[in-house]
Amino acid sequence: MTWEVKFDPKADRELDRLDPQYARRILSFLSKKIATDEDPKRYGKPLHGNLAGLWKYRIENYRIICDIQDEKIVVLVLRAGHRSKVYGGH
Repeated sequence: MTWEVKFDPKADRELDRLDPQYARRILSFLSKKIATDEDPKRYGKPLHGNLAGLWKYRIENYRIICDIQDEKIVVLVLRAGHRSKVYGGH
């Protein structure tokens, strides 16, 4: 099964602002592991509190916040950034 990875406009802008090296790593992770796996949840962890229902993926010191839509087979990337900044303001 192939999952479609989509980007929220805010996540797209955040990714554009990252160091190109880390942006490439994040995009590679999403295309090689998340998009091609049967269960993208096995690479991440569920979030709690005001972000309950969303999932996070860890790539070194960077995090990707996603909404996994099982019924549509879509992983919607909502945020992408350094772990010190990605959780606030969502």
